[in-house]
Amino acid sequence: MFIKLWEEHPGALLGILFGTLAGVIFLLVGFWKTLIFVSFIGLGLFIGKRFDQQGDLRSVLEEILPDKFFK
Repeated sequence: MFIKLWEEHPGALLGILFGTLAGVIFLLVGFWKTLIFVSFIGLGLFIGKRFDQQGDLRSVLEEILPDKFFK
C-alpha cells in the first residue's frame, strides 16, 4: 500500500515527512534554532544542486565564496 501511495503522491509524502520533522525540531529546540537549521538545509540544497549541474565542487565553491579563500 505504501509503495502505491509513494508512486502516486511522492511530493505529498515528502511534504508530510518534512513538515513532521520541522514540527518536532521546532517543539524540541525552539523557533530560532529551527530557522537556522532550515537555513543550513537550504544552503546545502543550493550547493548540492550547483554541484549536480557543474560536477566540480571547487568551481561551485569559487562561485559562492570570495577569492581570498582560495589563495
